Amino acid sequence: MLRSFRTLLLALPLALGACGSTATAPTIETATFAPSLGVNLATSTRLSSGVYYRDVTVGTGAVVANGQLLQMRYAGFLTNGSSFDANAAPQTPFSFTIGSREVISGWDQGVVGMRVGGRRQLIIPPAFAYGSNALPGIPANSILVFNVEVVGSNAPS
Repeated sequence: MLRSFRTLLLALPLALGACGSTATAPTIETATFAPSLGVNLATSTRLSSGVYYRDVTVGTGAVVANGQLLQMRYAGFLTNGSSFDANAAPQTPFSFTIGSREVISGWDQGVVGMRVGGRRQLIIPPAFAYGSNALPGIPANSILVFNVEVVGSNAPS
C-alpha cells in the first residue's frame, strides 16, 4: 500500500515551491520514460513553463478553472515507471482548490482547462514539483508523471 501523497501535495508546495537549484535537473525533452507510462511528447502540449499535458479522455462536464474546488483521482510515477503514490477508488478523492498553491505548481498549471470526467497525463519538470529536494520515494530533481482524473468540481466555499 502506498503512503498518502496528499500530505506531500498539500504540505510542501508553499515550503518548497520551485525552490532549489535545478542546475543538475534533467529536462523532459531529454529524459527516458519507461514504456509503461505511455509518454508521447509529440502528442502532448507544452506549456510555456515546460509542463507538458496530454488529454487521454476529454471529459463531458464543466471546464475547470482557477478558484474551483476539485475532486481528483491520480497516480504518480517517476520516469522509470515506478509508482510513488495513487488515489484510486474506493479512497475518498483528493480535493484541492485550483490556483491557490495548495499543490505543486505543476498540478495547478496542468489541470486548468480539463473537463469534469476528463483524464490527463501531466509531465512535470523538477522546477514545478520538488526541485532539488529529495522526498521519501522521490529523488531530488525528479521529473514526475501523473495520470489525473477530475471526478468533481465545486465553487469555492
